[in-house]
Amino acid sequence: MTAAVLDAPAAQHAPTTSTRPFARFEWMLALRYLRARRKHGSISVIAGFSFLGIVLGVAALIVVMSVMNGFRHDLLDKIIGLNGHLFLQAAETPLTDYDAVTERVRQVQGVRLALPLVEGQALASSPYNSSGVLVRGAHEADLKQLPGVGGHITLGTLDGFDKEQSAAIGARLAEHLSLRVGDRITIVAPRGAQTPFGVTPRIKSYPIVAIFQIGMFQFDNSFVFLPLPEAQAFFNLDGQANVIEAFIDDPDRMDEMRERIEPALHRPMIMIDWRQRDQTFFDAVTVERNVMFAILTLIVLVAALNIISGLIMLVQDKAHDIAVLRTMGATRGAVMRIFLITGATIGVVGTFFGVLLGLLVAHNVEAIRHGLNWLLNANFFPAEAYFLSHLPSRVEPSDVVAVVAMTLLLSFAATIYPSWRAARLDPVEALRYE
Repeated sequence: MTAAVLDAPAAQHAPTTSTRPFARFEWMLALRYLRARRKHGSISVIAGFSFLGIVLGVAALIVVMSVMNGFRHDLLDKIIGLNGHLFLQAAETPLTDYDAVTERVRQVQGVRLALPLVEGQALASSPYNSSGVLVRGAHEADLKQLPGVGGHITLGTLDGFDKEQSAAIGARLAEHLSLRVGDRITIVAPRGAQTPFGVTPRIKSYPIVAIFQIGMFQFDNSFVFLPLPEAQAFFNLDGQANVIEAFIDDPDRMDEMRERIEPALHRPMIMIDWRQRDQTFFDAVTVERNVMFAILTLIVLVAALNIISGLIMLVQDKAHDIAVLRTMGATRGAVMRIFLITGATIGVVGTFFGVLLGLLVAHNVEAIRHGLNWLLNANFFPAEAYFLSHLPSRVEPSDVVAVVAMTLLLSFAATIYPSWRAARLDPVEALRYE
């Protein structure tokens, strides 16, 4: 039978039967080729590793992108939530008309909040410990509206804050100094009263009326808020403010807002926005995110290369079957589609399960961190090193779509050469040497 086929000249030009692309028999053969055989089980092993590589690569990309997005979002939210988007400082003359300037800034369309502040470095101490702090003076009404403080009071209250010589401190600072609401915190400023013997430090203690927790270690461990008049007296700035901070509805439109706010000042002032103060830091986070994406893409690339090697071995193994299909009338396009389906199935199914695994981990990354900390008795995300008190995760649909598109593109591209090679296989030669 085989000899007759080989000797027949018509075998080289066997009539072909036109079939619909991606017909049922093409899917049947493609999926059958994915199953293991005892003689050539190594092909299915390679396919399995390719599948596993794509699953892990997609999952790792989604998890890392989500953590980096959450890291940037939380840092931006907490840093700007406490420090504001635009900082107005006095130029030429002291800022004694801060109430009038603040009111004019508040009237500008697009400004959500503006508040005058007095701030200075000091040493905070208790009977148990001491720590360097940044003391800020603010009005009670402004402090309640401050995004990073007003909605993050964990103990005590800000009611009556202006009427008393009291203080509000961060949760980490309270823990470090072993203080609670009702205890007194002692604040020491290096520049105090002027005496015949020189400048003496100013020392004063304040009862703690509120403890706030922003969720960023640096802020929770270093900020102390006092009533504005008390901070002015403490830092020898009677009737003055250091800075006016403004919060903008859309921080990305900062250039437009600067043009709107400047005419409302009615006095020379220095304007510094959040991009000038923190842009280098956020740019570094963005660069790190892009680099991590590029590095983890290599996992998917390696899995795609495994698909190529597995399909090439499969084509060699199935050369006889391909020859029989061709002599029975299958077109080169049909043969090519069979192996395209075989390779693409690994990529599509692997991508699907990778997305499921990645989303599952990304939405539970903090719980997983706590579980690993408990299991291994270690701290995998110390707040002192990473600024945040928890491991953030923020899944962006655009990132998931980009990961899926990139993986499918690599998977489909990996099937082209082996499929083309299968379609170009000479059936006569394949049968001759079988």
